[in-house]
Amino acid sequence: MMALLKNRWVRAIALVTLIAGIMLVAKAWYDTMRDPVVQRLVIESEGLLAGSEPVTIAFLTDIHVAGPDMPPSRLERIVAQVNALEPDLVAITGDLVSEKRTATHIYSAEEIVTPLGGLEATHGVVVVPGNHDHWYDWPALSAELAKHPGITVLENAAAQMGPFAVAGLDDDFTGKANLEATANAMQPLTGAQIWLSHSPDVFPSVPVSADLILAGHTHCGQIAYPWGGSPATMSDYGQTYACGVKELHGKTLVTGAGLGTSLLPVRLFTQPEIWVVEVRGMGSLE
Repeated sequence: MMALLKNRWVRAIALVTLIAGIMLVAKAWYDTMRDPVVQRLVIESEGLLAGSEPVTIAFLTDIHVAGPDMPPSRLERIVAQVNALEPDLVAITGDLVSEKRTATHIYSAEEIVTPLGGLEATHGVVVVPGNHDHWYDWPALSAELAKHPGITVLENAAAQMGPFAVAGLDDDFTGKANLEATANAMQPLTGAQIWLSHSPDVFPSVPVSADLILAGHTHCGQIAYPWGGSPATMSDYGQTYACGVKELHGKTLVTGAGLGTSLLPVRLFTQPEIWVVEVRGMGSLE
């Protein structure tokens, strides 16, 4: 009798474990492949006149084109989703590609970049490189980006893009960022000051004149705890700048969860994101 009861308990535990495993796999598949969630933020800038028309930035990061989870066809659908938001500027903070060992397919630079040529924004599209772009073949990716006249690549440089003064750092994770050179390039520009960096770790060092810093790299953990936080952040500051919105000395950081995956083609308790940041003149929120 005791042996029979024990066997029933073992079978019940095994069944519950199997169901839980199936549910976890289904959750991971949903989190990985779902359409990006649109996150929204409104900030003010002294670089815009109070009462002037707000301008919007669609922010993408960590696209990581690679099989199985981010083929170019999926990126084309995401581009259509971004265009439907009608942004004034599209900002992409690196890691266009993933060359992960678990990838089922590694795409060419042309296949990776071509969907991005379909992005539409009043003041253009701006891109900075990430660590995986350098590890893959940044000269090839940069050459493909240059074929699209609406895309501007910034590497420790700055550009006037309509009402935005945009600073673009090269990748800090691989030691290529030069804040001094980038800050100097910003000096003659006017408007709302937007800084792009693949890694959020530069945030404390970015000049306080910056209105907005957009970064990625962390994937918000990619595989996270259901109650928040994650086992790994890929940031020297741990969870501090690893995900979402932070403010410091009047400047605002947005660290996006990204779109694709790195190392493993799986997300869990994180979701692909598109951020839409509306920038208004100072005093417009009063």
